[in-house]
Amino acid sequence: MRIHYPEELPISQHRDDIVQAIRDHQVLIVAGDTGSGKTTQLPKMCLDAGRGRQRMIGCTQPRRLAAIAMAERLAGELAAPDLVAWTVRFQDRTRPGTRIRFMTDGILLAETRGDRKLSRYDTLILDEAHERSLNIDFLLGYLKGLLKRRPDLRLIISSATIDTDRFADYFDQAPVLAVSGRTHPITFHYPGQDRAEADGGYVEQARDTVLAICERPGGDILVFMPTERDILETTADLAGALDPDRHLVLPLYGRLPAADQKKIFQPSRKRKIIVATNVAETSITVPSVRFVVDTGLARIPAYNVRAGTTSLLVRPVSRASCDQRAGRCGRTGPGDCY
Repeated sequence: MRIHYPEELPISQHRDDIVQAIRDHQVLIVAGDTGSGKTTQLPKMCLDAGRGRQRMIGCTQPRRLAAIAMAERLAGELAAPDLVAWTVRFQDRTRPGTRIRFMTDGILLAETRGDRKLSRYDTLILDEAHERSLNIDFLLGYLKGLLKRRPDLRLIISSATIDTDRFADYFDQAPVLAVSGRTHPITFHYPGQDRAEADGGYVEQARDTVLAICERPGGDILVFMPTERDILETTADLAGALDPDRHLVLPLYGRLPAADQKKIFQPSRKRKIIVATNVAETSITVPSVRFVVDTGLARIPAYNVRAGTTSLLVRPVSRASCDQRAGRCGRTGPGDCY
């Protein structure tokens, strides 16, 4: 099978170096900027390096939507839908001929209970490792020990905003390859800095910003909200204020049915306004998005040491997350981030 690499993706220019590094090293760290194409092209480079012949290439994503979307996109690029599959909670599309399997990190972690050596895989790609969830941290620790017992296993750790020195040290000075992202400029705007953000003020600010953008020509709009309730409130407000013949308001959050989640990728003659939680922060590309409206907030797990419990609190996101969100509007052309 001849594998094609899109020339417009920066990572394609590093194909030979990455393929050789996969052959020569058990662990490889790829620091690829947002829009570099690492999520879809790294599995293809593993195939070129001779991986995935007897066992599968496993690719993890922090979120179900990203795992499904990336699997479907890669299957289209390879023109071989039977070779690529995805697995998320309660749904497994793996077939006997599957060579590349996308899954959430929780799925891979659960597999370690029944298959200590992860014998189904000869290569594992941990994407978006910078998110440092408990699942990702457990996997990193487990895989470090497993690599000594399975010298045939290859591990690739990938992210746009990764602490490469720390990861390289942890994996015994593993090699690091840096890939630049696309150079489409993003213009930043800071509306309403003097307005209070308490008592849901960010919902009102985001709504007003979207309405102002809609008065101008341009592409689709992606709005980041911290909670499902905020999304439903915002979509209801926008749907009532905008012309339904010209605008399509779509929610996006983890509990939304898969069929409704896929609507964000479907082409439309109307201007799409996608109101999402941080599920749209990484890996997902909606090519028509030219504007990002970022509240700078998300529901983030917080551990209470005294009570021994974990709760989800609305908190400001990190600078790395802000950069990821802004990058959503600079994937295929110049964008604006508010």
